Amino acid sequence: MIVVLAVLGLVAGLVLARGPPRSAGLEMRAATNAVAQAMRVARTRAIMSNQRVTVVFDPRANTLRIGAGAPRSLPAGIGMSVVTTADLTAAVAAGGDTVVRAGIAFMPDGSSSGGRVELARGERHSRVGVDWLTGRVTVANDS
Repeated sequence: MIVVLAVLGLVAGLVLARGPPRSAGLEMRAATNAVAQAMRVARTRAIMSNQRVTVVFDPRANTLRIGAGAPRSLPAGIGMSVVTTADLTAAVAAGGDTVVRAGIAFMPDGSSSGGRVELARGERHSRVGVDWLTGRVTVANDS
């Protein structure tokens, strides 16, 4: 009985040390939903506050920020690219490197600057788009 308990303890220790199993598909879905939700929240805030609200993306740091809020990190290993208007793209010098940040703005009338965020991890790709006229946020999964 003691040997069986010792073996079970070793197996449990190995499982806990390794951590929970991760699924690339679930992490992609979580990242896609986080981006889409952030844009929907920004649109709602813009309408409610009657002020422009911008979601700022930093692909290098793999983060997004709603307005002046704190940055939110996306899961590690997910690549991000942002397509938006030129006036919402900025190159910022950071420690000798140039960091490009891009944003999608939402207006008080519900419209937006438009654009899309493309996420990728390995063979998996997804796209979160924003219609400029209506501010509608759509999600498309390529794989």
